[in-house]
Amino acid sequence: MTPFDRHLTAWKLVPDGAPIHTHSSDLLPVRRDGEAAMLKIPRDAEEKFGALMMRWWDGDGAARVLAFDEDALLIERACGPRSLSHMARNGRDQDATRILCETINRLHAPRAAPPPSELAPLTQWFADLDTYARSHGGVLARCWQIAQELLAQPREVRPLHADIHHENVLDAGPRRGWIAIDPKRVIGERGYDFANLFTDPDADTALAPGHFERRLDDVVEYGRIERRRLLQWIVAYQGLSAAWFLSDEEEPAKEFAIIGMALAQLDR
Repeated sequence: MTPFDRHLTAWKLVPDGAPIHTHSSDLLPVRRDGEAAMLKIPRDAEEKFGALMMRWWDGDGAARVLAFDEDALLIERACGPRSLSHMARNGRDQDATRILCETINRLHAPRAAPPPSELAPLTQWFADLDTYARSHGGVLARCWQIAQELLAQPREVRPLHADIHHENVLDAGPRRGWIAIDPKRVIGERGYDFANLFTDPDADTALAPGHFERRLDDVVEYGRIERRRLLQWIVAYQGLSAAWFLSDEEEPAKEFAIIGMALAQLDR
């Protein structure tokens, strides 16, 4: 018996590859009536809420939801050959950044339907940064100070993806283009999503000389976001990310390096 058996039968799916197991979900490539799809069985309670956002976007900028219930999600499978991580590592970081920003802009676009009522505010999302700023002080305290200022007076509030990066925007071929997967359930200022673009796809790329400054210029342009506000969000977001790494007893060296670069520009 596998985690997938019930939904393979109920949704008339045919396995089409090896299962993938992450820290929060079990996934299986499948086909339904010949169409490539991905069956996702979340094991983490919070992970299940991502389906709310996927259904609300209804395939516009994100993978289409083909079926769902309280235990599983079936989405279209992106089978295109292009990879944003490969682009970023091989001299096409500007192209990758443009695609990421365009995808975020599509996800943030107004919709006719109201957003899901279960979305968590960013103030709630930032609780871990508050905790680690109190216990560790130093740069995390500065990050928390800036985060509080942003959260107190939010601008352009949108339902957010909240985990947008090079591996969560996939090539779905010429007809569908680039599509996002694996969102969280968060609502807040749109700058939060753009602040997530500065540490991926890896430390060698993100911390290469001049890379932060070039990507900052690109995100300001393609994301149509005010430069200083973006720098503030980078500090706040990377502080939160560092707090999450610390909670997992991991060293957030990359995040602290990006915070340092952003603060150096803010403090000029």
